[in-house]
Amino acid sequence: MRTARSLSAAPAGDKREAIMRAATKVFARSGYFNSKVADVAREAGVADGTVYLYFKSKEEILRSIFERNTSEAVSAGREELAKIEDPREKLRRIARHHLERLGADRDLAVVFQVELRGTTKFMEEFSAAGLAEYLGLIREVFEEGQAAGVFRRGLKAKLVAKVLFGALDEMATNWILSKRRYKLAPLADEVLDIFLGGVSA
Repeated sequence: MRTARSLSAAPAGDKREAIMRAATKVFARSGYFNSKVADVAREAGVADGTVYLYFKSKEEILRSIFERNTSEAVSAGREELAKIEDPREKLRRIARHHLERLGADRDLAVVFQVELRGTTKFMEEFSAAGLAEYLGLIREVFEEGQAAGVFRRGLKAKLVAKVLFGALDEMATNWILSKRRYKLAPLADEVLDIFLGGVSA
């Protein structure tokens, strides 16, 4: 962990990033509603006032964690999909990336799958746009497959995107809540095999 001195000497972008990383750990460990900005500051190794230089409130920290990670997921997804031609493999890559990302950072997964769901205001005001962009990526790939005759034309792409996202989302939530310890990422292929069996032409 960075000390207060080392963080104070870091560039502004690094400080903001360090605070978000610290907040992710604190929210996952103690729960969003039970956490205070002071807890985040302590985890980041900075004074409380330093946190407020970058974020107006605890809610803004949570929103920033969501927006940053969702944006990165979509950007990375588009970059990878540009190298793949088969729509089926594109969906498989999306599924793998989804579960690999959460499976590699349990704290982040807890925040996304549990803590973000605990505030209706956040879900209504902030998550809709981010999720819409992610669902739009899935929808685009499915529509591409429909045009190529790979996927059934009678299915609504918007609904199909929600079905796939919902399946992956449920796998991640079960992984978080399960008392068993197992790897999350390998489940992506199983989910896609079932999914493709239902949507393929």
